Amino acid sequence: MNAAGREPAAVPLPPFKVVIPARYGSTRLRGKPLLQIGDRPLIAHVIARAQESAAEEVIVATDDARIAKTSLAFGAEALLTRTDHPSGADRLAEVMTRRGWEDETLIVNLQGDEPCLPAALIDQVAGDLAARAEVGMATLAFPIEEAGALFDPHVVKVVTDREGYAQYFSRAPIPWNRDEFCSGGRNLPAGVPFLRHIGLYAYRAAFLRRFLSWEPTPLERSESLEQLRVLWHGERISVALARQRPGPGVDTAEDLERVRALLRAFPAVGAPTCKS
Repeated sequence: MNAAGREPAAVPLPPFKVVIPARYGSTRLRGKPLLQIGDRPLIAHVIARAQESAAEEVIVATDDARIAKTSLAFGAEALLTRTDHPSGADRLAEVMTRRGWEDETLIVNLQGDEPCLPAALIDQVAGDLAARAEVGMATLAFPIEEAGALFDPHVVKVVTDREGYAQYFSRAPIPWNRDEFCSGGRNLPAGVPFLRHIGLYAYRAAFLRRFLSWEPTPLERSESLEQLRVLWHGERISVALARQRPGPGVDTAEDLERVRALLRAFPAVGAPTCKS
């Protein structure tokens, strides 16, 4: 057992599907999936990460015909979904329903703004869910090594129990180290399992249907983290330590430039965890 959480399971990979929710109307970067990174749009890099995984099917679920057309051009299936979905999980559920996937189907939700997420992590989260028959949802985490990330509300933190089940997710710094932080210190004390949540999820189809039947909860609304709805209802989320460091996602214009710079710096082989 790793001090920072449960070690990832080692099991043969089961069949699974990847769905990439991608909407045009991002509040910070409008048309984000179609913005160029190197020689191709952002969504093409995300599709490539999914295609490098062991997924048996890769589907882009989008509300925009331009994104659908681009996704098809880069080898993914594309499904035009409703424009009024409040979350990526709702868009995922529409795909699941329209395709008639059975209850035990394993579905990985790969965010449409993660061009640098290693394919190995997609395989890992699917394998971890398959290894834990008692849960319907799995995700990943990575150790926080800098105080700036711990205190950044845009970095979601997670605390787990000894078996690697989530106890809480928060934008606040958790766990709160009383002796260090109450005195104004901002060093990361040794031996404290500070974990950054990676926004990559695997679901069993039956669980996803049940999850979306529940109303949003007070904690979820407060933190703006829909995974808290699962904990509110007393269900468990498996959290494994990521086998590789996740690359940067694209949420802001600054993030976009960071990823572009990574690819420029490594033009031959692609940036670490951000291959072109």
